[in-house]
Amino acid sequence: MSRPVKFFAGTSSKQLAVRVANAFGCELSNSSLIRFSDGEVEPSFDETVRGCDVYLVQSTPPPSDNLFELLLMIDAAKRASAANIIAVMPYFGYARQDKKGKPRVPIGAKLVSNLLSASGVNRVMTVDLHADQIQGFFEFPVDHLYASELFIEDILNLNLDNLIIASPDMGGSKRANAYAKLLDTGVVICYKERKRANEIGEMKVLGEVDGKDVVIIDDMVDTAGTLSKAADLMIQKGATSVRAYCTHGILSGEAYSRLDKSRITELVITDTIPKMHKSKKVREISVASFLSNTIKAVVANKSISSTWRSNNK
Repeated sequence: MSRPVKFFAGTSSKQLAVRVANAFGCELSNSSLIRFSDGEVEPSFDETVRGCDVYLVQSTPPPSDNLFELLLMIDAAKRASAANIIAVMPYFGYARQDKKGKPRVPIGAKLVSNLLSASGVNRVMTVDLHADQIQGFFEFPVDHLYASELFIEDILNLNLDNLIIASPDMGGSKRANAYAKLLDTGVVICYKERKRANEIGEMKVLGEVDGKDVVIIDDMVDTAGTLSKAADLMIQKGATSVRAYCTHGILSGEAYSRLDKSRITELVITDTIPKMHKSKKVREISVASFLSNTIKAVVANKSISSTWRSNNK
């Protein structure tokens, strides 16, 4: 007999968790959270999880409370005798800290993986990690899903006459090339030099964009400085239109005002980080059905990649 499957939501992903559970064919299970006056939190499950496969849906954007709440939920499930505990982290926080870029800095993604391991989780499911090698930080299965499965279809529906894919930096060239291969089109790359984090110095476009409908591909958009500058530069170089598809819409600081002032036509993101958007240029695609289909494959012990248009990027 297959084990019962239950879905629980963390504070940062309640709406998405409801959609994932409904797409799977069940209701979101009941849980509660006590907040002490000093900010300490204590999550609890309001129904039994003994012998169940427990899926905990929680993205971990800042503040770190979201991550620690997830760790406490994992610990609670383990102590309540759950059979398997799966952390569904649509957005994996601290993924940008995947290596030492300079001396005397942490590797935050590795630390998060250690914390998840120590808490007792059996599996992690996430969407578009900042770097593929983060999967190697774990000693248990990681289902690394790609938003290209959603974005490719949406791009095709635009029916752009002179489509070309663009990477916002050298590091994203592999991702852009994967999209270009699936869409049978060319690639251009933006070369940028950063003064410091979230601040760009010089930017150049490597490739021809004159008369092209440009689609920029990235795993996340934070302050929108890169996207705005890239869009304006490409329009100056003769691009007909510039759109961007970014999986995780962090959109902090002056992101919305930058988007509105820029010449970007549209920014398409997913709901891995739920929030109210302050710009008409932002359009959201849900990952709920995508996640639920993957969970169904895991529950049935079927190949996950067989449910995708492509096995990987």
